[in-house]
Amino acid sequence: MSDSVRVLVCDDQMLVRTGLVTIIDAQPDLEVAGECGDGRTAVELAERLRPDVVVMDVRMPVLDGIEATRLLAGPGVPRPVKVLVVTTFNLDEYVYEALRAGASGFLLKDAPPAQLLHGIRTVATGAALLDPDVTRRLVGRYAARIRPVDDVPPTTPLTPRELEVLRLIADGLSNREIADTLLISQETVKTFVSRMLTKLHLRDRVQAVVYAYRHGLVA
Repeated sequence: MSDSVRVLVCDDQMLVRTGLVTIIDAQPDLEVAGECGDGRTAVELAERLRPDVVVMDVRMPVLDGIEATRLLAGPGVPRPVKVLVVTTFNLDEYVYEALRAGASGFLLKDAPPAQLLHGIRTVATGAALLDPDVTRRLVGRYAARIRPVDDVPPTTPLTPRELEVLRLIADGLSNREIADTLLISQETVKTFVSRMLTKLHLRDRVQAVVYAYRHGLVA
């Protein structure tokens, strides 16, 4: 299908990779654009095939998934690719490093197929995929590393309400929780989030969290 989401699958375990490819290709709105078993090949294929989403393992030979993600979606990449990191390791350090490298989402390999497919579709739309509880935990542990010590809060193009939404996102709240907190609809929250990301030239909510802490907008 011409309007299907094209996915590149990168995992060094052939059985796991084959399973992911089978699950993805069985969906009418998804299409496997390619597959590989190491990070270096993932970077080369992604730059050539330009998939909508790269499903990336963390621990791989030649080049690990974190570094491959940084080369595909990190700061300064002229044509970033959306990366969904999928790993067996539920370690905060991996999550943090993957997101700092530019990943748009993070899932465990033992997640049910429906959750994986939801993750691919979510990341493809430009949204981030990170459980709010994970966000809160990461922010609590790594906020000091995200924000430069001598950083001064900058002037921001955001309206007071958009700034409020950004701070709530940085606190790990979902759209529903933000809507409940501000007593507005989820659609209105989505509008504020979209405007905020556009004004700050950010790709997704994950980048918004890092931006908020890096610029001292939240403590």
